[in-house]
Amino acid sequence: MSNFVTRPPLISGLILAGGAGRRAGGQDKGLLNWQGLPLIDHVYRRIAPQVSEVLISCNRNRERYAALSTVTNADLRPEYQGPLAGLEAATAAITHPLVMIVPCDTPILPANLAKHLLQALAQSPEESVAYAKTRDGGQYLCALMRTECLLSLPAFLDSGQRAVRHWYEQVGAVAVDMDNQSESFLNINALA
Repeated sequence: MSNFVTRPPLISGLILAGGAGRRAGGQDKGLLNWQGLPLIDHVYRRIAPQVSEVLISCNRNRERYAALSTVTNADLRPEYQGPLAGLEAATAAITHPLVMIVPCDTPILPANLAKHLLQALAQSPEESVAYAKTRDGGQYLCALMRTECLLSLPAFLDSGQRAVRHWYEQVGAVAVDMDNQSESFLNINALA
């Protein structure tokens, strides 16, 4: 782990921007303006240095997102069935053995998020996922996972389940304490 910065592992980064934006009045949250830029731009800048490639999972405004990075397939399931549906649709585009997922509405993610999550996965080889945890609880959409665990997603979603934490329980996950960076998980759900 000591050579993470000089020789990072191959990690695909996936920004989840495919939601219905219900808490944002139906707006595309990734395109909400925050401190002079769309949220997606802030998130992209935070995670790009931490991963080998950045993909964006979106269901609308695909041209705008494609101007920033590679856009994955739109959800395979109708009616915005949640972040796991976006992850499922992106699976074919993920080319590395690890994938770090983050939501499009967390503009000040820690610059060392991948490092902390990777260390936890390395120390827990029996687990498939490492996710951030703060005093506010599990930050389930700020996670690093072994790509092979994505094979179980279709069956999980086909069963009618949608909760990210329940899928993590199924595939095996470890929570990574990031209380000292809780403010970095600020979630923007509406225009300020």
